[in-house]
Amino acid sequence: MRRRDFLKTASRSAAGLALVGGTAATAAGCAGSSSAAASGSAGADPLYEISLAEYSLHRAIGNGEMSNLEFPQVAREEFGIDAVEYVNFFFDSTEQSYLRRLKTRADDAGVNNLLIMCSREGHLAAPTEAKRQEAIDNHKKWIEAAAYLGCHSIRVDAVGSGSAAEQERRMAESLRRLCAFSEENGGLNILVENHSQQAADAAWLASVIERTDHPLAGTLPDFGNFCLEWEGEEWTSDCVREYDYYQGIRELMPYADAVSAKSYDFGSDGNETTIDYERMMQIVVNHDYHGHVGIEYEGDEMGEYEGIRATKRLLKRVRRTLRDA
Repeated sequence: MRRRDFLKTASRSAAGLALVGGTAATAAGCAGSSSAAASGSAGADPLYEISLAEYSLHRAIGNGEMSNLEFPQVAREEFGIDAVEYVNFFFDSTEQSYLRRLKTRADDAGVNNLLIMCSREGHLAAPTEAKRQEAIDNHKKWIEAAAYLGCHSIRVDAVGSGSAAEQERRMAESLRRLCAFSEENGGLNILVENHSQQAADAAWLASVIERTDHPLAGTLPDFGNFCLEWEGEEWTSDCVREYDYYQGIRELMPYADAVSAKSYDFGSDGNETTIDYERMMQIVVNHDYHGHVGIEYEGDEMGEYEGIRATKRLLKRVRRTLRDA
């Protein structure tokens, strides 16, 4: 067991003992999910498992073809995937009645709920204490929702302003507060993704986690979000300077409790045209990570369903290659 996994298990055990009744049962379920995500569930492929990130279907959800409640069933029936990663802004509510419906849908489909990716809830590295506290408070309901669903983590964004050093200090402080809340509410991981211009600097993000110094604080490395400088507005303009993808994944994997397999387009050989998947996944498994790798297709050249299937085929082929090497 990795030292990080041991520390997390101890923290979650303490969180479970602090809870009573139904909440304690939920926390126990979360711990089980997290253990499976960290080291692979019993009988699963020893290298890694494959999950589906809901953002892969953001167009289908956005135009009303499907809803968040239908996502687990779609993952299972359309793609043969039994583990999912949600996006918070696709939820209609965080009320327990809504969450109960979603959990029932997932259970009926035989799908495991892994995590909720949280965005648009404020800036955790904002310059003012008031804004940071507002962002922290906004994320608490998602920790509670994820715990109810049986997830092992939520993902947060490292967004703020000021110098890199200032943002590092503020982000670490906010993470510690969220981790403290999580300890009393299911013991979920609080993961930071390379999902902002500052967090695209993987060395900076690794420093944030080191500075936070909490067993529930970790990373969700994404294969593709490494833009350090945009031509214009972030996300909507061309990227003009990038962090090295492979170096970034190497630097973030020691803290990883989930992995996002970003994909954009595929060649006639079935390989992703931007990212060397075999090289990436070799880095992942070399860091003793054998949990879920979440498909996150964001391409424009093929439909979302086709892109998801192409990414799954590639992940399975790479898994065979690495296993047989």
